[in-house]
Amino acid sequence: MLHEPEQTIALCSDATKRFLLAAKHAEITVLEQLSSNCRIVIAVRELIHELQKERGASNIFLASKGERYAAERMQYVSASEQAESMLKSHLKSLYLTDEITTGNPRLLSSITLAMQATDYLPRLREQVSKQLLTPLESTRAYSRLVASLLTVIFEAADIASDPTITRLLVALFNFMQAKEYAGQERAWGAIGFAETHFDVRLCEKLAALQHAQEHHFSIFCEFSCKPHKDALDALNKSPAAIDITQLRNMIAQLGDGSPIAGEISEVWFDVATRRMDAMQTIEVALTEALTQQANSKVADAKNEMANHQQLLTRFNDEHATDGSPLTLLFDPSMPGLAEDTKEDEIKTLNEQTKTLSAHRSFYDLLRSQAQHIEDMGRELEEAKRAIQEQKLIGRAKLVVMEQFGLSENNAYRRLQKQAMSENTTIAAIAAKIVNITTKTTA
Repeated sequence: MLHEPEQTIALCSDATKRFLLAAKHAEITVLEQLSSNCRIVIAVRELIHELQKERGASNIFLASKGERYAAERMQYVSASEQAESMLKSHLKSLYLTDEITTGNPRLLSSITLAMQATDYLPRLREQVSKQLLTPLESTRAYSRLVASLLTVIFEAADIASDPTITRLLVALFNFMQAKEYAGQERAWGAIGFAETHFDVRLCEKLAALQHAQEHHFSIFCEFSCKPHKDALDALNKSPAAIDITQLRNMIAQLGDGSPIAGEISEVWFDVATRRMDAMQTIEVALTEALTQQANSKVADAKNEMANHQQLLTRFNDEHATDGSPLTLLFDPSMPGLAEDTKEDEIKTLNEQTKTLSAHRSFYDLLRSQAQHIEDMGRELEEAKRAIQEQKLIGRAKLVVMEQFGLSENNAYRRLQKQAMSENTTIAAIAAKIVNITTKTTA
């Protein structure tokens, strides 16, 4: 009896191969965009640091009626201008070219808002120079600008598609937010010392800022690696940290409005600046790690692309017998018929495919690519938990502001106090408020 010759089929169609490579190419494109965003993050970090120093010097200058920190302030202004120029240069080279870019709209929107604020920096500086603003008005203006720049960092973390880089960005954002609250503490403290007295309300503001720093440092520690956490621990034991604690204790005792020498404002500013400069060192380490990870991810993805191309070339002339089960259609590990018993099918599959190494290798390549994306998504979801909590706190602040007619800072302080009284986190209090509001409006 004659047997028909065994039919053979190609391991995969040309379209399948191209889609496999297209998926890897898309991953590389996203990682390259992420690497570019990391460069923007570094430039934003530099500008924020310089603006924080400029804000503090401006407070002393205004509170002392122009008698202190006039020359130092102008030095800080010059440093801020250089950092701003560097950031705008990076932004233009990345987004404002003749080529069509694929930037994220939320990130670009936050950049636009921050850049519009920097356009008016010269006017703000002129008003400070002419002493047309109070220290409080100046502080508010600079703080709004820093907040808008921090939003750029936050959006970069929110749109990041790699879990390792997302964790680093979450750690960086929270560290920078803690440092910004340290900067606001420096600014408020400088106002009190320069005006030669404190009151209960100002002391409460300073205490709230200290609590906010600890909140964001705790999130930073959750998402950062050991060397960076050790650096923060060393900072907390440093002479600058000890000195700032002593000055904080002094301020706490001055809540009754007792007079104090205005010259201490310079001591306060110098001590707070030493602490913030030490924080800047940790920020630099974080952004260096971020850049290294981004570059490494791009290099790894490109190497994987090259390996995929080599494997596909090798598979081009190889064929498998017709009806081979090495495809999604016959893979019992893939989802399909509900309540299906798969143990026997898997055993049969393993026996049938022992000799089909080439076909198995190709299908394994497809599955590993899919599994890689799935694993990244799962890890990314966990890494973005802190970002979602931050968004929740933002929504809760808006509710509190609307219901009680409070400013954003006072709304946040209200959430802080509630969290402390219930011995829970601010995120938990925010979740309660948002849930109640949602049920009420439903």
